[in-house]
Amino acid sequence: MTRSFRILQSRPTWRSESVLDIYNLCFAVFLFASPWLFAFASRNGKVDDWISSAAVAAISLAAIIGYANWKEWLTVLLGAWLIVSPWMLGFAHTKAMHFSIATGVLVAFMAAIELLLVNYPPENSAS
Repeated sequence: MTRSFRILQSRPTWRSESVLDIYNLCFAVFLFASPWLFAFASRNGKVDDWISSAAVAAISLAAIIGYANWKEWLTVLLGAWLIVSPWMLGFAHTKAMHFSIATGVLVAFMAAIELLLVNYPPENSAS
């Protein structure tokens, strides 16, 4: 067996659940751009959105390349952070708060759905 053939065999295969990581990557891009798109006044909100979106994007890319349960759990925690960060960092009742909470809910939801699909795959109903 040639070396190049072995390398091709060891490449990870595409998982259907990976599309949820692509959605999270899109949410991260939106969150990163939201301070410019919607003219956030809160400096804390801007910085939190930029750092959190970079973390979500990095973990989503890592999960697309190689899935691991801990990556999805970390994404759930990042989503939870986005939900509570407006109160923790003092930008509650601003535009940034709404985008942070909405994106946090979506990111955590997508990661939780992926965890459910991977750990409890649906049974095929074909006879």
